[in-house]
Amino acid sequence: MPPRRHTVTGVAYGAFVPGPTPDAAASADGAVEVRRSARRRRTVTAYREQGRTVVLIPAAFSPAEERRWVAQMVAKLQTREERRRRSLGGDDELMSRARTLSAAHLDGLAEPASVRWVDNQHRRWGSCTPADRSIRLSSRLRSMPDYVVDYVLVHELVHLLEPGHDERFWALVARYPRAERARGFLEGVEQTTHAGDPPAPDSVD
Repeated sequence: MPPRRHTVTGVAYGAFVPGPTPDAAASADGAVEVRRSARRRRTVTAYREQGRTVVLIPAAFSPAEERRWVAQMVAKLQTREERRRRSLGGDDELMSRARTLSAAHLDGLAEPASVRWVDNQHRRWGSCTPADRSIRLSSRLRSMPDYVVDYVLVHELVHLLEPGHDERFWALVARYPRAERARGFLEGVEQTTHAGDPPAPDSVD
């Protein structure tokens, strides 16, 4: 049985939320989508999905339990994202991170001209244009572990050396020690977020 879903606006839970985040602000009304699942017994999960907050809760929760857990999970998600934003910094820090990764894993051969965060990549984690040596990372990565961000950066850096996804490309990506684990993490996120959607192209391009 598919999970039951309903949406509440930012007004409904606004009293519990310490303040809007850039991701939450992307939704016109700051909506929170609550998805109830009979498969869940006690666990509660929250994440961002295309500008809104999704909270997964057990189907047996009462309305009062739902309100309490949604408030807690939204606040926790915002705190974690704010901490991640401070840790990852802006475009300058991202460029520095990319250069460090290139030196550590690609013999410094991948030299990007620009590396920046973007908010308009909803089905891709990263993209690269070898012609002008520019790299763009989805701002959705800001809420994910450092090793996942680094994997996407390495993936895009390798595109500066190998535009396609041939055997040599993947051999270079594999120089990053946590590449396989990071790919598994991203595949899990995509399966949860886009369950039932038509197949998408390679989300790290």
